[in-house]
Amino acid sequence: MVKSKQETNGQEEPTGIIRYSDDELQEFKAVILDKLAQAKKDFELLMSTVTHSGSNDTEDTSPTFKVLEEGASTLSKEESGQLALRQQKFITSLEAALVRIENQTYGVCRVTGKLIPKARLLSVPHATLSIEAKNK
Repeated sequence: MVKSKQETNGQEEPTGIIRYSDDELQEFKAVILDKLAQAKKDFELLMSTVTHSGSNDTEDTSPTFKVLEEGASTLSKEESGQLALRQQKFITSLEAALVRIENQTYGVCRVTGKLIPKARLLSVPHATLSIEAKNK
């Protein structure tokens, strides 16, 4: 954790801005990059399920006479599509967290201005709110 200071009349005074140290930010960056890589793999898998791009069979062209199976297949595609959208939002959130790391604002609650606990950031690396702010 780093507490910033500004120089006033030859003396350093705390500005009240607290952030994680550069080493801690690099640790968070590694966690985020791992999660981002996995999220992108999951997204590709979901998209291939929706578009049948990983398949060369007749699954999407052969006529089916079983309406229930067709309905289940459509429902499964819709669910996969919704999961893919959710996964894309997660990827965007992780990428935004990487930008905050570069700006050295990562880990600061956007409501309270306090540091988000490290344990929370390790489990939810894209968090922008502390538990206190989220519960309000």
